[in-house]
Amino acid sequence: MWRLWLLFDPRRVLIGLFIFLFTLALLIHFILLSTDRFNWIEGPGANSPAASIEMTVAPPSAPV
Repeated sequence: MWRLWLLFDPRRVLIGLFIFLFTLALLIHFILLSTDRFNWIEGPGANSPAASIEMTVAPPSAPV
């Protein structure tokens, strides 16, 4: 195993590993944020049509 580190620089390997893992973590979090169930910012049901508020126009009232 120690001969493997003679081929690769340990600093570059660790920096590459940390960059890869950080990118993977960001990707996973953005995928979860795009789902309705796991969106912890807007909450569950934020994108469903039942959660939207419909505005209705009331009929004009009769003159008094």
